[in-house]
Amino acid sequence: MPYRPLVFVLCLLPAAVAGQATGQVTSTGDYLSRMDADGDGKISLIEYQDWLSYAFDAMDANHDGVLDAEEQPPGRRGHLALTREQHRTTLAERFGKQDRNRDGWLDARELASPPQ
Repeated sequence: MPYRPLVFVLCLLPAAVAGQATGQVTSTGDYLSRMDADGDGKISLIEYQDWLSYAFDAMDANHDGVLDAEEQPPGRRGHLALTREQHRTTLAERFGKQDRNRDGWLDARELASPPQ
């Protein structure tokens, strides 16, 4: 499975998202408003990827776009390196699963539902 190392990054995201922006996120509407960079009331793939890539970027200490073994959390060290491109590809797959009506955007209802 080529993206297996992504699991640890993706598992960290829900907890990290809550603390990323100032103030506590308490509802789906909060997530939508914070992720919605252009303020159009819906989340594009790029907005989704950008918001959920901050944890990857924070771990990428040398800013080379790759999480090397030393940059991965304890317990994951020694696993294959993970590129930012691989991470964003996985996020695109998740986005596609959440976009239930296949319109290319996530609304609050879709954002609140887990990928299937």
